[in-house]
Amino acid sequence: MKISMLKIKNTLLFFFIALLVVSCGKVTGVKKLKIGHGLDQSHPVHQAMLYMAEKVDEKSGGKMQISVYPSQQLGTERECLELLQIGSLAMTKVSSSVLEGFVPDFKVFSLPYIFRDEQHKFNVFEGEVGRDLLLSPKECRLRGLCFYDAGSRSFYTKDKPVNSPADLTGLKIRTQESATSVKLVNSLGASATPISWGELYTALQQGVVDGAENNPPSFFTSRHYEVCKFYSLDEHTAVPDLLIISTIVWDELDEQQKQWLQEAAVESYEYQKKLWKESTAASLQAVKEAGVEVIYPDKGPFEEKVQPLLEEYKSEKAIYDLIQKIKNVK
Repeated sequence: MKISMLKIKNTLLFFFIALLVVSCGKVTGVKKLKIGHGLDQSHPVHQAMLYMAEKVDEKSGGKMQISVYPSQQLGTERECLELLQIGSLAMTKVSSSVLEGFVPDFKVFSLPYIFRDEQHKFNVFEGEVGRDLLLSPKECRLRGLCFYDAGSRSFYTKDKPVNSPADLTGLKIRTQESATSVKLVNSLGASATPISWGELYTALQQGVVDGAENNPPSFFTSRHYEVCKFYSLDEHTAVPDLLIISTIVWDELDEQQKQWLQEAAVESYEYQKKLWKESTAASLQAVKEAGVEVIYPDKGPFEEKVQPLLEEYKSEKAIYDLIQKIKNVK
């Protein structure tokens, strides 16, 4: 009788442990990914990432979950990139200007007036040129999932308005850590000063730089309008953001997980385009109400001034061919 009771206890214990293992398997079976980036929580790109996280959860029935960490909680843009390269972070948002340090072809987006209009820009992102560029950083253990619209970049300054390239002469203008962006700003007569995004507000306050250049939502959400009271919409470049994933993490996903993630990323891109348009209009209105003088200069002199910069790329066959491909996109 004692042996029989012992067998029953052992059997029950076995089933309890088995049940516990299965239960734990279900919990640990959820694929969890993290996104780190440097933008504010109110930024349209952050909102698009949250939307993507919702879509992934919905598509996977909760089997795949994404957590989004904004405002440099997990590091600066470059630090997040480095974490991706070693597989310690799954995804990040990065400007294509920063990616040119890894894949030279991305410098094409930092060239001035490369797109004819907004629709041309979207056709490039969504077509063959865009798809090829998204996959091009794979040698650096990075893979693009989608572009995010970042509008057009324009100059904002502390002490005087920029009505023409001549007004930039002698000004120290913050740029991204991009050799092409530096050359562009220098070609317009200013002194380009690369500074990380997180340090820019203080740099403006302390006079390290006299101004910067960025799109309206970033100008507003960063609160740089508190320091810079002139915003000149010359719209010299349209540099997109990219949502990228570590190839180390990507390769660990099964085909179904990859499909969920890729589909959600594309849907978040479409959602972000709408958000961006609304945010641009609202941001311009908000900075005007905060006392910023918004200027609409003649773009002709700016385009003329940067022509020598574009001519330089005739000697770089890969970039020049890419420029021609973009121009030929209908």
